[in-house]
Amino acid sequence: MAVATGTFKTYEAKGIKEELSNIIYNISPEETPFMSNAGRGKISSVLFEFQQDSLAAPDAANQQLEGDDPAAFDSVVATVRMTNYAQISRKTLSISGTEEVVDKAGRKSELAYQQSKKGAELKRDMEGMLLSNTAANAGAAGTARKTAGLPAWVKTNTSKGAGAGADPVYTTLPNNARTDGTGRAGTEALLKTVIQLQWAQGGESDTIMVGGVQKQAISAYAGIATKTYQQTAKVASAIIGAADVYVSDFGIFAVVPNRFQRAIDQWVLNFELIDVVFLRHMFVKKIADTGDSSKRLMLVEYGLKVKQEAGLGLVTDVTS
Repeated sequence: MAVATGTFKTYEAKGIKEELSNIIYNISPEETPFMSNAGRGKISSVLFEFQQDSLAAPDAANQQLEGDDPAAFDSVVATVRMTNYAQISRKTLSISGTEEVVDKAGRKSELAYQQSKKGAELKRDMEGMLLSNTAANAGAAGTARKTAGLPAWVKTNTSKGAGAGADPVYTTLPNNARTDGTGRAGTEALLKTVIQLQWAQGGESDTIMVGGVQKQAISAYAGIATKTYQQTAKVASAIIGAADVYVSDFGIFAVVPNRFQRAIDQWVLNFELIDVVFLRHMFVKKIADTGDSSKRLMLVEYGLKVKQEAGLGLVTDVTS
């Protein structure tokens, strides 16, 4: 084929209008399953405290004489006063006056669009930090306060890799991070062991939360409730490729994937024992303008409250 001589083509044209879609596409995930499922609470100080208690172990020798008058009384065990710190997380932005008024594709106001985007980013930051292996820190004039992340809380019902793997050591303040061990393959036997451990402590967990690799691994476990189903409706059939429910000897668990947790952790959770607490809920503050720009500060002050870590479980150091 040939093009006729003198044909004017787009390659030479100078007046073609730019074609730019009026939609902004963003694939970045915004789901935060840990925060979404955890409880909410309000605190009034950067150091927040709460109490834990437990029952005495069963006494199989508790048989008493008829009519006996006790000469001594059982000891009373005081509650344990637990603590953690609230931390501050923020996002900032500055938009020039010109950028705010020019005609833009996909949004009318750059300031409003960026505020919405920064809010989603801050929420993702919170999810990742709450699930990070971070020890509580009181902070100082030149040091930011840190709230203890979930890996620094859980120490009772765990399965760790060999080598240096060690649970955090603390009494009332989780100010020591856990030590990761040697990586190993995740197995159903490891998960079942931790589920049994937390049940023996009195835990009633109902959620297994894992990263993407472990989500696929759990899909192959024998305890998966349904791998196939009968399609009766006259519609296109779906292929079930995810393990959403795991049936154990100690209850039924929802298997929830989380993009923002550590990939080496398999969590066995009861969200009734977990609160995200706020000293200041997320808010946007207008900062005094300097020059031809509008400035905003988005801030949240929050912490993690684990009401009773012995009701939770963790399989860690799982790398495949």
